[in-house]
Amino acid sequence: MVSRSSCGVCIEHAESTFRVDGLCCHEEAALLEKHLRRLPGLTALSADVVRQQLRVHHDAARVSVTRITEAVAEAGLRAWPHEEDRARPAVARGWSRGLFVSISGVLVAVGAALGAAAAPRWALAAAFGGAAVAGGLPIVRRALAAVRLRTLDINALMLVAVIGAALVGEWFEGATVVFLFALAQWLEARSMDRVRRSVGRLMSLTPAEAILRRDGQDIVTPVDAIGLGEVIVVRPGEKVPLDGNVADGESDVDQSPVTGESVPVPKGRGSPVFAGTINGPGVLEVRVTRRGRDSTIARIIHLIERAQAQRAPSQAWVDRFAQVYTPAVLLVAAVTAILPPLALGAVWSDWIYRALVLLVIACPCALVISTPVAIVSALTVAARHGVLVKGGRHLERLADVRAIAFDKTGTLTTGRLAVTGVYPIGPMDRATVLRLAAAVEARSEHPIGRAVVALARAEGIGVDAAADFRAWPGRGAEARVGRATVLVGNERLLRERGVDSSPAADIIRSSERRGGPAVLVALRGELVGALALGDQVRAESRPVVTELKRHGLAPIVVLSGDSARAAQTTADVVGADEWYAELLPEDKVDAVVHLKARAGTVLMAGDGVNDAPALAAADVGLAMGVAGTDVALETADVALMGDDLRKLPYAVSLSRATLGTVKANVAFSLGLKAVFLLLAIAGMATLWMAVVADMGASLLVIANGLRLLRFRPTA
Repeated sequence: MVSRSSCGVCIEHAESTFRVDGLCCHEEAALLEKHLRRLPGLTALSADVVRQQLRVHHDAARVSVTRITEAVAEAGLRAWPHEEDRARPAVARGWSRGLFVSISGVLVAVGAALGAAAAPRWALAAAFGGAAVAGGLPIVRRALAAVRLRTLDINALMLVAVIGAALVGEWFEGATVVFLFALAQWLEARSMDRVRRSVGRLMSLTPAEAILRRDGQDIVTPVDAIGLGEVIVVRPGEKVPLDGNVADGESDVDQSPVTGESVPVPKGRGSPVFAGTINGPGVLEVRVTRRGRDSTIARIIHLIERAQAQRAPSQAWVDRFAQVYTPAVLLVAAVTAILPPLALGAVWSDWIYRALVLLVIACPCALVISTPVAIVSALTVAARHGVLVKGGRHLERLADVRAIAFDKTGTLTTGRLAVTGVYPIGPMDRATVLRLAAAVEARSEHPIGRAVVALARAEGIGVDAAADFRAWPGRGAEARVGRATVLVGNERLLRERGVDSSPAADIIRSSERRGGPAVLVALRGELVGALALGDQVRAESRPVVTELKRHGLAPIVVLSGDSARAAQTTADVVGADEWYAELLPEDKVDAVVHLKARAGTVLMAGDGVNDAPALAAADVGLAMGVAGTDVALETADVALMGDDLRKLPYAVSLSRATLGTVKANVAFSLGLKAVFLLLAIAGMATLWMAVVADMGASLLVIANGLRLLRFRPTA
């Protein structure tokens, strides 16, 4: 994209993404950012340790992609543009590093064997020196880059520790430290690849090509070259390449990649389909409604990337703590090396060795990685199950939710009128009453008419042809079915036409108490039946409310713009604690604010469009059924891509599990650091023990965070 500034200078704005090999800790990310900010033409950049990714906003006319990769190399790392990295075989990314680590380990073992056999010192020096070189070249390269930039990272600290060990005669320990550190970094990179592969599976849901049907011919075409309104063919078992509506054909489509729904959804003419979903047994012709870059899955992926780039509050705290921790430990190490020999006449080599152990402990890698790996794992597994959380901040806030406010219509209920009961009056049977009503309503466009016809078809009842149809707005309709006139409408219509509706009085009152209308059916001027309608409560609503209460959430509140009877009925059916009716959008905002004042952190669940003000007023706004709805995707903090309300308890459980994992990781990392600080000062810890403890802690917190990738819904 090219734009012109106010002074007439052309600025070629670009956003470039790179894979950065070896980016393994927060210090290296900070070092990289510090160095890159010196480049001209950069407007924004961020380095992501978890995904080993660098995102740069820059003026392409002033700083090119090639210059950025060169600058990354100057910082001791290697970078590939995203497109080139995707083309590289995965095996090419780590085999050489693993080979050098193996060589280092073999040489350490050889050196130990030579030492046990009392070999000459030159042989020991060759073995241990070779081990240090084989395993330590990346360490030296990055350490020198850090020193040039006047920064001390883990590589610089480790290099000083190894050189110090060699100077005090601890060759074996120095070589062992290099090998263990290189091995731990390699294992850590392999572990983090699990997170990246999991995220990558989300990023590669859509095919790059589609079958375009044009002028009766099927042409394999890149999705980027397909325009709106064109027709694509999706064969059985293929992924849908673009969002659209079915123009022809019938099939069942697996929407789990987008909505998390476990059961394939039937699709026919006019049904919407989403890119990234998987076609079932039938062939579908789909008329494209969105280009690839604007598809629902593309927007979801963009939001996931944006969410993963955001720092959670716990992560921000850890980063601030690390900025203080490392300098403090370095100061303690300096005092440990100098003060006892000067003040107490202690042996210099002993206290220098203890200070070297402290240098290794000074690295906060395990502490810094403890939070983002858990957050990214949770965001990824949530998206895989149809729950889009817009960042770590919202995930942690979701874990703190104490009360929930539900919008009634479309959230706890289906939001669509449905026939809840068919009641014959007199000798006529139920099926005949429904058949007569459907015959008249088949000519109507009213939601009540559609609900009546839908029930008849669902029950296999044929819809007879009607003639002389006439609609009475606000009252009902009449038509001739066969040779008889049939009226379908409310009390007012029947009264105007001289039909006695008193036999249906109890049915009418019962339906009104439930918040829905009643429709009366008259044949040849006689009342023959009644139909009760209502906005049906979702089958899963009551179990969901029960599950939320089991999680300790209270009160559960229903907010509705409908009548008091409708709101109370829905609240009673689902088991809510409170209900509020006849609310305007601003009234819902007030209700949420008052609920926050007395209950604490509040989640508001709605459709994300009409409830946008209330969702914004809540601590966490959750919209459901938002697949294909841009406004809802942008409005909500948490979005359920499908209409399955059972994903809400899953999201709450996942958020709490994530926060628990983060706290456990931080506590473990800090506790281990504290123990080894004391052991080092007391002279009870060795260099290799410190490396094993520090890098082992990193591996353990990564493994603990990765467990969240297996978090599954309970229902």
